[in-house]
Amino acid sequence: MKVLVPVKRVIDPYAKVRPLSDGSGIDTSGVKFDINPFDEIAVEEAVRMKESNPAVEIIVISIGGAESEEQLRKALAMGADRAILVESAREHDSLTIATELAAHVAEIQPNLVLMGKQSTDGDNNQTGQMLAAKLGWPQATFASKIELFDGAALVTRETDNGEEMLQLPLPSVVTTDLRLNEPRYIAMMGIIKARSKPLDKVAEKTTAQPKVKYLKFEAPAPRAAGRKVGSVDELVSALKAQGVAL
Repeated sequence: MKVLVPVKRVIDPYAKVRPLSDGSGIDTSGVKFDINPFDEIAVEEAVRMKESNPAVEIIVISIGGAESEEQLRKALAMGADRAILVESAREHDSLTIATELAAHVAEIQPNLVLMGKQSTDGDNNQTGQMLAAKLGWPQATFASKIELFDGAALVTRETDNGEEMLQLPLPSVVTTDLRLNEPRYIAMMGIIKARSKPLDKVAEKTTAQPKVKYLKFEAPAPRAAGRKVGSVDELVSALKAQGVAL
C-alpha cells in the first residue's frame, strides 16, 4: 500500500513576520521555515500506519526550490521511505498545486493521499479538495481519526454539530486536522537514516498558471493600548460606551 503525503515549506507559525516595505511580500530574512504543521500531522499519521502495517510505503512530495529539501529530509527522518522534490521556481496557487500533484499521483498511483487540511501561510483550505476533484476520488476533510481496513478508510471528522464518520473506498484523499495526532520527536538515529534515504528531484509535469494573485501585503493595525478599570461598574460603562455591551 502506498501513502503519498504532500508537504509544504512554510514560515515557522510561531515566528513573527512582517511585510516588505513595498508590500510586495513577506520579509523572510532571518525567519525559520518548517513543514506546514498540518502536513507534519499527515506524515506522522502515515508513519503510524506503517508501524501497524510494514507493507505501507510512505512517499513525501513537495513542490518548490532546493530549500524544500530540508523539510523533505525531516519527513524522511520521521519515518517516510522516500521523497520527491518537484523543482519549481514560479508562483503557485491552490489550483496549480493540485494540478501538479494530480499529475504525480497518476504516475505514483498511491492508495491514499494524506495531506494537511490547509497551510499556515496561505490558510486557503482548498488544495486537498481540488486534488480529489481532479482525480475523481472520494475525499474526507478535517480528519481527527483514520482507520484502514479491507481497501477502505473509515474517517472521523469534526463538524459544528459533533463528529461525523465517513467510509471511503481507496484510493481516496484525506486531509488532516490538529486533533488527529501529535507529531513525534525526531531521534538522532532517524536524522542519520534520513540522509541515506532516496530523494528524487523531478521537473514539473504541468504548466497551469495561477488564477490568484497577491496584490499587497500589509501588517494588521496595531492594537490600542489597554487600560485598567477600578470596578465592574466602570468596566460595564466602558464596554457600553464602545458599543460592546448593552
